Amino acid sequence: MTGDFSGGLKDFWSVYDGCHAEMEAVLTGPLEAHAKFGPLLATQPKEQRDAQSARSRETLAKAIEANDWVDYDIELREQGALYAGLGIGFRDWYDIVRLVARYMVPKLTAAFLAEPDRLIAALHAQGEFYDHAMAVIGEAYIERSEARLRASIAVIGDVAAQKQASQYARSLIEASLDPLVTISPEGKITDVNEGSITATGVPREKLVGTDFSDYFTEPEKAREGYQQVFAKGFVTDYPLTIRHKDGRLTDVFYNASVYRGAQGKVLGVFAAARDVTESKRVMKDFAETKNLLDNILQSSIKYSLIGKDLDHRILSWNEGAHRNYGYAAEEILGKNSEVLHTREDVQSGAVKKLLDSAYEKGLAEGEFMRVRQDGTRFAASVVVTRRNDAAGNPIGYLLMSSDISEKRQAEAQLRSASQYARSLIEASLDPLVTISPEGKITDVNEGSIKVTGAPREELIGTDFSDYFTEPERARAGYQQVFAKGFVTDYPLTIRHRSHRLTEVLYNASVYKDAQGKVLGVFAAARDVTAQKRAEAEIAEQRGKEFDRLAELERFQRLTVGRELKMIELKKEIEALKGTPRQG
Repeated sequence: MTGDFSGGLKDFWSVYDGCHAEMEAVLTGPLEAHAKFGPLLATQPKEQRDAQSARSRETLAKAIEANDWVDYDIELREQGALYAGLGIGFRDWYDIVRLVARYMVPKLTAAFLAEPDRLIAALHAQGEFYDHAMAVIGEAYIERSEARLRASIAVIGDVAAQKQASQYARSLIEASLDPLVTISPEGKITDVNEGSITATGVPREKLVGTDFSDYFTEPEKAREGYQQVFAKGFVTDYPLTIRHKDGRLTDVFYNASVYRGAQGKVLGVFAAARDVTESKRVMKDFAETKNLLDNILQSSIKYSLIGKDLDHRILSWNEGAHRNYGYAAEEILGKNSEVLHTREDVQSGAVKKLLDSAYEKGLAEGEFMRVRQDGTRFAASVVVTRRNDAAGNPIGYLLMSSDISEKRQAEAQLRSASQYARSLIEASLDPLVTISPEGKITDVNEGSIKVTGAPREELIGTDFSDYFTEPERARAGYQQVFAKGFVTDYPLTIRHRSHRLTEVLYNASVYKDAQGKVLGVFAAARDVTAQKRAEAEIAEQRGKEFDRLAELERFQRLTVGRELKMIELKKEIEALKGTPRQG
């Protein structure tokens, strides 16, 4: 292969080899349905095909690793000669190669989406590889054609055999769907195939004899291209855009070399164009998608988004990471991400445990102290996801973190406020209780525990009404609170588990969340047992006093009545003394 594509080829090969089994499964159907390959595959046992495929992949892997293509080219020529002898046409090979290439484009795009330079190199290397493979296979077909031609001339020695061989060679050229053209030293088109006719929309008889450069958007660049071939002997991946007669444009890469006569004299240039319109569209879509993702990532200033490889080297760094950690992208890219962790977390194995979990499960998360560029620390919520290539092989991690220092401070303040509120509740000697809309106890204080004799864990979740001498009245009470919003001095009697009774008056009201939704009832009971006992004693004393007063009244009436009788008797006596005696 010409040019240095080793880096791109190795990336291409890593994806190709990783998804080879899946690709074979996907392409088996089209291969079996192919008019030429299908019948041939039907005669080959699967074990034989698998063994041949394994040998070919092994030879290809060695060629890519060492950048030495001799053995692989020999194997390709042998395969080309073998299949040519079995009646497989050169165009049939081309059909299969195009299927494989189309399958690989989205796989390569997915694998190197985050690294555009590697993606471009891998796609470019794929095109070079398949061009090389088709060229070597084509050589095998041409060699066989020439051998047949020589045999025909030697045996028959007539023009008919030469014409037949020429027609066979022509059929190989026409089998290519890519535009092929021969150009004279003066820059005139001397021959074209059907692919060139299709790409330009101009018939063969009108193309032949015209300037090659006339059919491109940049004629001068096209002219410079074939002149370069005459000067150097070849060009590879020379970019041009063919203009169809209806105005439609086709982006192509030209590979071209000189061809010579029997005496070695240069006769012209043979040029083959590879349509890269689809590849350019994919790359454009990729660039737009990457731009969108970059915009999303960079616009996220609250969250740190950090891409890493399996060795924990930082590959990507967004604006949120810059703001949270203080490092500019150029200061941190390529460094080990351990600089963002505290030494304690690294030495304790907490960081390794997090990454191992993400590697095994695909995702891991936790809260950690993180270290800024200036050495200050902050609390962060960290989520790590594993990144895979198109074949599903792990290639790195994506770490997302956010500063939760303010959240932790707010939680601490909330806990403090909650503890303070709780201490106030527990300080109350009166029984306090919260009740859900279903009438279940959701919380109690120590006063409720003492008055019922039941521990907190037994009280919570049970019916509020179960702890009173009149359960229905208790139920009606809290339902009245939900309906009206409150009750005051609601009388109930609490039954202790030892059967001791405590008379109480409940004051209760609903409590709500931040949005105003009613969550339950908060009820406070005031023990009125002593008060009622005192009232009873007072009533009893008052009764006794009333009885004594009644007795006094009876005595008084009796005494007064006796005195009145004495007065009346005295009057009668005096009246008798004052009456004169008669006679």
